[in-house]
Amino acid sequence: MTRLPQPTSPPKERVLIVGLRHAEAGDLDEDLSEAEGLVAAAEAEVVGPRILQKKQWPDPATLFGRGKVDEIKHEIDLFQPSAVVIDNDLSPAQGRNLEKAWGVRIIDRSELILDIFARRARTRQARLQVELAQTEYLAPRLRRMWTHLERMEGAIGTRGPGETQLETDKRLMKRRLQDLRAELAEIERRKQRQVRSRTDVYTVGLVGYTNAGKSTLLNALTGADEFVADMLFATLDTRTRQWRLKDGRTVLLSDTVGFLRRLPHHLVASFHATLEETLEADLLLHVVDASHHEAALQMQAVDKVLRTLSAHTRADLIVLNKIDRVPEPLALHWLVAERSTESVWVSAATGEGLERLDAAVAARLDRRSVTVDITMPASEGRLDAAVRKLCKPLSETFDEEQSMRTLRVRLTDGAFGNLRRGAPPEVSFAVVQRALEGAPLD
Repeated sequence: MTRLPQPTSPPKERVLIVGLRHAEAGDLDEDLSEAEGLVAAAEAEVVGPRILQKKQWPDPATLFGRGKVDEIKHEIDLFQPSAVVIDNDLSPAQGRNLEKAWGVRIIDRSELILDIFARRARTRQARLQVELAQTEYLAPRLRRMWTHLERMEGAIGTRGPGETQLETDKRLMKRRLQDLRAELAEIERRKQRQVRSRTDVYTVGLVGYTNAGKSTLLNALTGADEFVADMLFATLDTRTRQWRLKDGRTVLLSDTVGFLRRLPHHLVASFHATLEETLEADLLLHVVDASHHEAALQMQAVDKVLRTLSAHTRADLIVLNKIDRVPEPLALHWLVAERSTESVWVSAATGEGLERLDAAVAARLDRRSVTVDITMPASEGRLDAAVRKLCKPLSETFDEEQSMRTLRVRLTDGAFGNLRRGAPPEVSFAVVQRALEGAPLD
């Protein structure tokens, strides 16, 4: 008897997507397309219609109005999904009430995003950050998980172990939160030491909405082979690679997790260390998917997250990516019309505009560089090699009579100080031009 083939992976979870929007908020997505993208990133399958209700105020008990709750119940009975994804954040009470009304598992927006992060986390730091965010999310929802053990009515014989188990879980969770924060704090201190040690080279950070093409741009500029996918949150961990500019200078280019509208605040808090590594860069590039129909709103969302992380953080350069997919170039002008920040148009996929981006970054770094003439004996090969590793000399002269070589170079303050401190006495340094943004070391 022939055995039927069995699938090598479990079938995709079937979910119904619903959501609620403020009746007067015309700037929010009306088609739940982003929620659908999140479901796809969580490797689930969408069934049934996408149900969106516009309501003046959310119902404190069920989020939706009574009629909409009944309508969604009808669709659940019709399509038999294993879960309902709600593109809003629910209170613990709302989650309990909707589960009772619909008889299926409820997943709100924060829970869905946390699930995606848990799937994608690879490094120890990312796993700890996801666990911290998940634990903080679950803490106020413990009662919902132990309803089968709750004390009912307080009558004789009905006092079960529910409250005892609940209190035990709360204490264990509180202790776990303390351990996670302590371990992440140690990782953050170690990361900060690593970042401070990179004073010899400039650092450039990529920020932007999720799926804006940051990883593709990183690969195109550095020749790296980082994972790239047309999905939300394809990148979670910070990736830093060397980028050799056309003028010979080497900079460190960092890519990190993308942002999202209504990103859970506890998720932003737990990933602060990861984001801080990129935000502390000498230059911050805001990568935008210029082909997206809501590109302007996505730019606003990134600005909001940046302000949340630091009151003084703003992008130094806007990179309008995916211009090969933009049917009307005039739309690119409208995206940056009211912004004072300089913008560069590129396509990381085709390579168009990457030279302009290289020149724009180099010009920005020039204003933060100190121009120095380094005069050294011709026999000083070690220092000469160290200088050329950092940058390509602007000019080079050789005095045959004195057997001395003079290199004119642009350096970071840190590289200038390190070279001077480690140079032998016969080497001289002459500052030709100081940095326009921050004075170099004397």
